[in-house]
Order: sequence, then C-alpha cells, then structure tokens
Amino acid sequence: MKIIAIGLNYIDHIKEFGCAIPKEPMVFMKPDTALLKNNKPFFLPDFSNEIHYETEIIVKIDRLGKNISEKFAHRYYKQIGIGIDFTARDLQNIQREQGNPWEICKSFDGSGVVSDFYPIEEMGDLKNLDFHLDIDGQTVQKGNTKDMIFNIDQIIAYVSRFFTLKIGDIIFTGTPVGVGKVVQNNRLQAYIENRLLLDFKVK
Repeated sequence: MKIIAIGLNYIDHIKEFGCAIPKEPMVFMKPDTALLKNNKPFFLPDFSNEIHYETEIIVKIDRLGKNISEKFAHRYYKQIGIGIDFTARDLQNIQREQGNPWEICKSFDGSGVVSDFYPIEEMGDLKNLDFHLDIDGQTVQKGNTKDMIFNIDQIIAYVSRFFTLKIGDIIFTGTPVGVGKVVQNNRLQAYIENRLLLDFKVK
C-alpha cells in the first residue's frame, strides 16, 4: 500500500502561499508508516514547531491499473473519505529555499490521517462535495471539490503513468485555502457535507 498525494490543487490555496498554478498535478508520496487510522491521536513530533493541518478528500483504489485513461479512471475506485495531510511547515520552508525534496516535512510517521472509506453513492456528487474541518468546535477550513484544478479522474490518469496503482492505495487530492497550525490538546473533526468522518486529538 502506498499513499499518493497532490499538492497545490486549489486556486485559493495556491494564492495563500504565493505559488504558481501548476500545469500538471504536483505529486508527492508518503510511506505506509505515515498512515494514521481509527481516530487515534496525532502526536506532535519533536523536530518541528509548526505542524499544519491540510484537510483533503481521499480516494481508495480498488483495482490494479497502469496508464489509465481519464475516461476509464472512475472504474478504479468506489469509495472516498477525508484525510489530514499534516505538514511540518517550518521544515518545508527550509526545504523549499534549498530546493530539497519534501519527505521530511510531508512524509513523517503519522502525517497521513485517514477516515474510514464510504461508497461514493452515499456521499453525493463527487464534482460538488463540500467538506470542512473544525478545531475545538470552530470551523477553520472549508472546501468543495468543484474548485479542484485537477479532478479525481484526471489525477488517477496522471499518476498511473508513473506508478502502478494497486488495490488499497490511497490518494490525497489536495487541500483548499485555510491551512493552519495545530497545538497540543486540539480536537480535530473533519466532515464531508455534514457527515462527521474524523474525530481525534492532538497530543
């Protein structure tokens, strides 16, 4: 199992960081040790003073595929959920300045929080899904899949050119505007539409 993640996939988030709009999906990966499931607590690492949440729609691959055509991409997944891509922002800024890879700031243990996955037909229109994150009862981030630069099928078609997609692989599809810092004892609750899918604490 691997975790494939997409960066800079919402215009307002790109503006938030002053980056250029990508012409193709910007892909990075997380190892399986990044996976955090079952609403287990997230433990702040000792190597960063600025851990940020990034709330994202996530997709689970349920069919082996390589070089998948966009028009057939919908055949390779049946379930979605919500996830938090935790990012060591202070380390990321250093890596960016030095032109280095992002693994230490994006792929550390526990940095890929995932909900359970649910059939798409239960969740609504994939091209127009609201999702949001509350911290300690206050909404801090909101998004809608209609604002994606690259939709789910386009992402699958693109990444499958480079990586064989296997059953159980998870794709993080990018975060909207509103990312921010978490601190000890925060309670994070993430929703698709009004359905609570994640509810966990920061330790």
